Amino acid sequence: MSKDMDLKKHIRSIPDFPKPGILFYDISTLLAHPKAWHTTIERLADLIRPHKPDVLAGIESRGFLLAAPLALALGTGFVMLRKKGKLPGMTVRHTYALEYGTDTIEIQQDAVHKGARVVLVDDLLATGGTMAAAVELLESVGAVVPTAACIIELTFLEGRKKLKPPVETLLQYDS
Repeated sequence: MSKDMDLKKHIRSIPDFPKPGILFYDISTLLAHPKAWHTTIERLADLIRPHKPDVLAGIESRGFLLAAPLALALGTGFVMLRKKGKLPGMTVRHTYALEYGTDTIEIQQDAVHKGARVVLVDDLLATGGTMAAAVELLESVGAVVPTAACIIELTFLEGRKKLKPPVETLLQYDS
């Protein structure tokens, strides 16, 4: 792992995406750079390891890209939190409010056992709505969520205030 690598140099900023006035932090350039990607996974693993997870839960879809290799690095299981109707078998749903409307995420009913320590993983923490909903969903199936982890936090949106567990992030953007 490169201790001095500046991961922000590997994240592309795209103005006015997905709509005017939004500055999108694109991790695809980070994913495409082998050393930066490896460093990202190692640094996130170092932040998550002290929380002693049994399982990592990735939020669809970029959370899957992080949680799966992190689970391998940490020797844990990996479960998916998906949009409504995307998982087979019996599922548990949680519907939550968005700025305009609602959304629903699901987990398979038997994905985690009661009392399992599940660290929630996604690429970015913005307003915190989806991540807070994911914590509620995990807790509803009996998981203990000791922390959530992301590559990027948009601190000016104060998303961590909506979350019960602490949040571990590698990079913060203040605007």
